[in-house]
Amino acid sequence: MNNRVCEMVGCEFPLFAFSHCRDVVAAVSRAGGFGVLGGSGFTPEQLETELAWIDAHVDGKPYGVDILVPEHLAIDPDMVNSEKLKEQISPAHRKFTAELLAKYGIQVDPDDLLSGKALTLAHSNGEALMDVAFRHPIRLIANALGIAPPSMIERGRKYGVPVAALVGAKEHALRQVKAGVDIIVAQGTEAGGHCGEVSTLVLVPEVVRALKGVSDVPVLAAGGIVTGRQMAACMALGAAGAWTGTVWLATMEAETSEAFREKMVAATSRDTIRSVARTGKPSRQLRSAWHDAWEGKDSPGALPMPQMGLVSQPAFERIERSVAGGNTAARPLVSYFVGQGVGLIDNVTSAAAVVADFRQEFVDAMIDLQEFVE
Repeated sequence: MNNRVCEMVGCEFPLFAFSHCRDVVAAVSRAGGFGVLGGSGFTPEQLETELAWIDAHVDGKPYGVDILVPEHLAIDPDMVNSEKLKEQISPAHRKFTAELLAKYGIQVDPDDLLSGKALTLAHSNGEALMDVAFRHPIRLIANALGIAPPSMIERGRKYGVPVAALVGAKEHALRQVKAGVDIIVAQGTEAGGHCGEVSTLVLVPEVVRALKGVSDVPVLAAGGIVTGRQMAACMALGAAGAWTGTVWLATMEAETSEAFREKMVAATSRDTIRSVARTGKPSRQLRSAWHDAWEGKDSPGALPMPQMGLVSQPAFERIERSVAGGNTAARPLVSYFVGQGVGLIDNVTSAAAVVADFRQEFVDAMIDLQEFVE
C-alpha cells in the first residue's frame, strides 16, 4: 500500500494491533498488518522471552513494542517498593474487596488479598525494558502515557526505530512532536484502557489540523475502531492508518478468557465504562459488578495509581480462576479493558481473519467513496 506509515515501519497495510499477547502480535504481522506488543506488564526477563518468541514466529515481518513510561508518575525503586505501597492500602479497602469477592463465591482473607507489582511504573524499569526491546529487530516503539522520554527518542534515532506516542488532545500532540516523536496516535474516548474525553471523530481532525504547518508527523487514529470501514473513515479525516486494540481481544489467539470473550460478543457499545476502579486512572472497561460496587454508596473509594492496581490485579486473577474452575456465580465480575467498539463484535475468530476482514471492508469503503467523485 502506498502509505507513509507503511514505509516507515515496513508493513503492507496500516492496521496497527496493540495486544498483550505475543500470538496476536505475530499473527497480525504475518497477515500484513503491524502487531504491537504491550510490554509494560512484563519484567525485562519476561519481555526478552516474549520478543524472542515473536522473532521466531513472525516470519521476518515487522512488529513493535509499547512501553508505558508515565510522564507524571514514576516510582523510584530505591525509595518506594511494593511492600511499602501495600502498606498504604487501608484495612477498609482490603475488607471491602474481600467482602465483594465473597459475595460472588470467592473466599479470600483480607490480609492475603494483595499481590502483584507496582514497580513497572518506575523510570528505571522502563529503561530496562527499552534495553531489551532495542536488542530485537523492532520497527516501532511507543509510549502510552505522557511525553515520550528523551532516552526513548534518542535510542529510536540511534537504531532507526520510529517512536510513537498516544495522545488524547491536540495540545498533547504538539508537545509530543516538539519532543521529537515520529508518529502520533490520536486516541479518542471510545478506546479501551486509559483514554481521554474527546471522541475519535473530533480528535483525529483536531490533531491533524493542529500539526499542519507545524510538522509532517503522520497520525494514526485510535478509539472504537473495529472494522475496515471505520478505518477508511478515519483516513478520510486525515489519519494515515488505524491503531486498534479491542477487536483483537475477541480472537482465538488472545490472552482473554472464554468467559470474557463470551461477554464481549454479547455486549453492546453501551456496556463499557470509563472508570478509575481498576488502575486508579480513568480507563475504559467492560462494565461489571466490580465497577458497580466500587461506585456504590458503601465503597471506600478508588485508590490512586498504582495502589489501585495492587488491589484489583490479584482480585481479577482470582475472578478469572474461579470462573474457569466452574464458579458461574462470579461471571458478573468478569471484566477487562475494552472500547465502545465492542458493540460491533459479534463473533470470535482468528487474528488473520480480522486483518483480512479489515482489508476487504477498507477496499469496499474506498470503492463506495469513489462513486461520489466520478
